[in-house]
Amino acid sequence: PQGAQERCSSADSSMSDLTEEICMRVGLRVQNVVSTANLGHKMELRTIATSIRNAEYTPKRYPAAILRLRNPLRATALIYASGKMVVLGCKSEQDSRRAAQVFERLLKKIDLPAALREFKVQNMVGTGDMHFPIRLEKLVYTHAKFASYEPEVFPGLVYRMQASKIVVLVFVTGKFVVTGAKSLEDLKRAVEKIHPVLVECRKEDIVVPVAPPVT
Repeated sequence: PQGAQERCSSADSSMSDLTEEICMRVGLRVQNVVSTANLGHKMELRTIATSIRNAEYTPKRYPAAILRLRNPLRATALIYASGKMVVLGCKSEQDSRRAAQVFERLLKKIDLPAALREFKVQNMVGTGDMHFPIRLEKLVYTHAKFASYEPEVFPGLVYRMQASKIVVLVFVTGKFVVTGAKSLEDLKRAVEKIHPVLVECRKEDIVVPVAPPVT
């Protein structure tokens, strides 16, 4: 569906040309949007599980009913007895909101008093690729205030953005994951900020001198 993959080519007018160019260069893609909403009423989870297709509820394993959409939107909803709902699996804020509205309609069809409100994106996850290897040891040394790297525990470096809750996971291959953004604009600005840091720590190709032939 249109909007299923948000790319940086669909620029917000407030974003700079430089930001857009960087995002295009690294191939930034939104991989998952996690949003929350309030359905306005308490929910009968067993009724949901027995009345809606692709729904399940196993309270011993998890205290929420799980609903899934597969076509045209692919999304999952966690619905709690309190009326709180979490929607995940979409690739854009627009699709996440649409999925929440579809879940609301499904609940209304089985006569549950759902009234969607307080929709909010809680986390937007994006990925990109610098297309060159990164010296993670140099990165953690030069940015020790923001970076941590424990290769025996996790193969990626964890870089925490200053003055935000955004975290970038950087891998030696040059691939990275950005998590903690609340909007596409936040995601793009995080990429713009981390880009020069990664360029600074680019792992240069090692040229091995060739010995002259023995005469």
